[in-house]
Amino acid sequence: MKTRLMYMLLPFLALCMSFSFAQEKTISGNVTDQTGLPLPGVSVVVVGTSVGTQTDFDGNYTVSASVGQVLRFSYIGQKTVERTVGSASTINIQMEEDAQALEEVVVTGYTSQRRSDITGSVVKVDSEKLGEIIAPSVDQALQGNVSGLTVSATSGTPGSVANIRIRGISSITAGNEPLYVIDGVPVSNTNVGSSGAYSSLSALAGLDQNNIASITVLKDASATAQYGARGSNGVILITTKSGKAGKTVFSINSSYGFQNDAITGPVPLTAANRLELASEAYFNDGFYASKAEAEAALLAGPYAEWDANGRPEAHWDRVVRNKDAVIQQHSFSASGGDEGHTFFASLGYMQQEATVIGSDFERISGSLNFSKKLNNKITFSSNNQASHMLQNAFLETSAYFESPRTVKFFLSPLVLPYNEDGSINQFGGSLPNPLYLTENNTAENRLTRIVSNNGVTWDLTNNLTFGSTFNVDLQLYNFRSYSNPTYGYGEPTSGDASQYDRTNVFYVFQNYFDYNWELSQDHRFKIKVLQEYQSNRRYFVGGAGQNFADEGLQFLDNLGTPTSVSSSFSDWYVGAYMGLVNYSAFDSRYVLDLSFRREGNSRFSKNNRWGSFWSVGGAWNLNKEAFLADSEIINALKLRASYGVTGNANIGLNQYQSLFGYSADYGGEGAQYVDTFGNQDLTWETSHTLDVGVDFGLFNNKLSGSFAYFNRDSKDLLLDVPLSRTTGFTSQVQNIGELNNKGFELDLSYNVVDTQDVGLTIGGNISFVENEITKLPVDPNGEERTITTVRTRIETGHPAYAWYMPTWAGVNPDTGQEEWYINGVDGATTTNFNEAEAVFQGGNAIPKTTAGLNLNFRYKGFFLNATGYYAGGHKIYEGWHRYLNESNAYPILAFQGYTSLLDRWQQPGDIARNGAFTTSATPWQRHSKYLYDADFMRLRAVTVGYNVPAKALEKIGLTKLSFFLRGNNLATWVKDDNLLFDPEVDISSQNGTVDPGETGLETPPARSISLGVNINF
Repeated sequence: MKTRLMYMLLPFLALCMSFSFAQEKTISGNVTDQTGLPLPGVSVVVVGTSVGTQTDFDGNYTVSASVGQVLRFSYIGQKTVERTVGSASTINIQMEEDAQALEEVVVTGYTSQRRSDITGSVVKVDSEKLGEIIAPSVDQALQGNVSGLTVSATSGTPGSVANIRIRGISSITAGNEPLYVIDGVPVSNTNVGSSGAYSSLSALAGLDQNNIASITVLKDASATAQYGARGSNGVILITTKSGKAGKTVFSINSSYGFQNDAITGPVPLTAANRLELASEAYFNDGFYASKAEAEAALLAGPYAEWDANGRPEAHWDRVVRNKDAVIQQHSFSASGGDEGHTFFASLGYMQQEATVIGSDFERISGSLNFSKKLNNKITFSSNNQASHMLQNAFLETSAYFESPRTVKFFLSPLVLPYNEDGSINQFGGSLPNPLYLTENNTAENRLTRIVSNNGVTWDLTNNLTFGSTFNVDLQLYNFRSYSNPTYGYGEPTSGDASQYDRTNVFYVFQNYFDYNWELSQDHRFKIKVLQEYQSNRRYFVGGAGQNFADEGLQFLDNLGTPTSVSSSFSDWYVGAYMGLVNYSAFDSRYVLDLSFRREGNSRFSKNNRWGSFWSVGGAWNLNKEAFLADSEIINALKLRASYGVTGNANIGLNQYQSLFGYSADYGGEGAQYVDTFGNQDLTWETSHTLDVGVDFGLFNNKLSGSFAYFNRDSKDLLLDVPLSRTTGFTSQVQNIGELNNKGFELDLSYNVVDTQDVGLTIGGNISFVENEITKLPVDPNGEERTITTVRTRIETGHPAYAWYMPTWAGVNPDTGQEEWYINGVDGATTTNFNEAEAVFQGGNAIPKTTAGLNLNFRYKGFFLNATGYYAGGHKIYEGWHRYLNESNAYPILAFQGYTSLLDRWQQPGDIARNGAFTTSATPWQRHSKYLYDADFMRLRAVTVGYNVPAKALEKIGLTKLSFFLRGNNLATWVKDDNLLFDPEVDISSQNGTVDPGETGLETPPARSISLGVNINF
């Protein structure tokens, strides 16, 4: 009877117990660290639900949970703690420090590693450091923050491309740009602009830097070989922000400021200066008996109106200046999640005006990154970045006389910009008024970019994970130009217009297995095998024409005379199989990294399509040895070394094939012609890199840093070898020649003061790299085939693109004529430029030495951050001296010279930089007078601000409120007083149109001052 009654009561008891367990109640408590201090911001989550909170400033929390449920307490650098809810309503937690969790984890390519396990040269730049530079393209923030990395902006025009070189250059005529990887997936970040004459547009300018968590730069083979042929020039890994479980955090980041040119640059001659110099020139050439007679004749002729009107000055440099150009950026983001999912979403806007009229940049961007646990084994993640950019561009990479940037160098100060009634002066001649053209002509670069990275991971066992990713980089580009039919270069054609559309689609598929194998606690292996496939497709269509029927019409549909139409399609593919092995022994005292990649590229023939790339790296963490375990001086000490082989396939498509072209016509009929010479033996260019280094932390890590030595041999260079013109071609791409880069890098950081109220850290880096060509092809006679231009020469024993030209001997003080050394070095001189021998001038355009200096200071809530950058040991050449900076007719009769020309010879005995002026138009004479030491130092960023204390913010519901005043490019020091242009010039060859390191008339960098605020709630 009792037994039967018990069975009858069991369901009732179970129901009561279920009811009691389901009763929800309020749990509160306090969380402290191991020393008893309260921990604000600790995540408190009810496991298996979306319920959660964070501890306040005093470490207190309150959360609702049921008896039997589990609370999970997690905090960066502390061991995660779990507590089961019982009858008590108060649960206090004291957390313990997690040494391994405290150690920084760095993305090193396809994997992430603790810093102590890294065997290669890797530098990580966090979001705070990236935010110190306000610019559309975030890669410019790397300058001065990464040793061995050189950044040169092609132009200061908003949105323009910046060229990056890591540890020198690895190739002569193949590409030298590093590989960019966003959230683990290789992407394209070249100049997307369709016209080399107009401003460039960086695809990377589509990324909002407020969405970037960090950028990691991989420099040695141990880090880059996993990317195969694309890693030979280094790898730049961009990691975007993601959410974490806990309360949703909203962030607002906003700044508004003004900018002007960072340097003054050459100052144009005034009209009075031109009159003085022109008078001298006519007198020197014997046209007049005295300078006074020459001046009187000029005042009666071309200078008469100017003289009669009171000698007004046009001041073209001031007229086209956009003083205090606006730069602003604003972003709003939200991040959070629970145990089952995390998310990060943002919306951003940026607008930047150029420092001259007629150009600006505008970007709207957004992101949505999220991950979701589909079950306890499978997780789905998706990172998505989208942006739309508009750049109002202008002609700036050549002597285009319509450009507002170059007008001060080409238009005479005698020609006034405005009429007496204030209207724009539409004067005639070959140099039109850019004020009118800026208002009535159009040149637009538009780019819509979507980068979507999607992946699934499946935990097959506790140690084995399978992952698959599919990623798309979609770039939709449009360029439109229009020249009005009323005035300027469009007038003779009754107006002209062009439009070009290009669609670039990059697909990347990856499948991989990760296996963690512990042979014992002292022997651990991490193994990854990966298969990757990349497809790249480019669609292009464009057209141009002239003759509009009426003003106001701007599109191709309204043109009366089409002049061109074109369309094309191109594609290339990469396939790869890769294996990575990481072995750590005895708590990572000894670390070994191995990588192997087998890669195929459609740029090569089937017989040479596949290449093998590999690396081996090792590290010894001496601080974990028993003899250093108790050291009070050495906290970290790691010796590391690596060696590996990477490749380069950055050449034009179909170079291995002998092909016909069909983009010509004959009498209106389609025509065929021989287009490419072809080379079936074409294959990979390879780089063999040795890297040896030491990482250290001393005196309780007050002093930390690293030192590295590297040596990179580039072999089988993909070189444009000159051919006899009897072949019908000027050159052929061949695998021939070798190049060496070697040097060292030193990074240091010293934590001078670190108390609760005061902190001061000084850091810096310096690197030195030497570049030398060690092998070139030979002709049938066994003579080396050097490649020589009017300024540079490629020859063994010298750096790539070494400066090579006659040597200027100065101005003869007796005659006023400029002279050159006959033998190119010293001794006898000549006034006949053609008799002077060209010689190597030492160095090239790549800096041998680069350095960065960082200072971070805080006092209570106030802070000051500063960054400086130095580059030296290189030379750059002045590209426009014939027309603007020589004592001939061009600067005083045709165009507009610099005031530096006033330092000229006038009479016997004068010691001057410039010779006697002449009215003759001298031919191009490129020599060492216009080759300058390009050493410079720049104060890149200074930020002062105030963080409002967290306790004060609780009353208004905020978790962060920070105000700052930021300045970029505030000061620049240049070694050579004769170098009037900005010393940071384009170190690429601009698609072969100019030599690397030649100054142009592009927009210089901008000096900006911005006021901003950061808010979290």
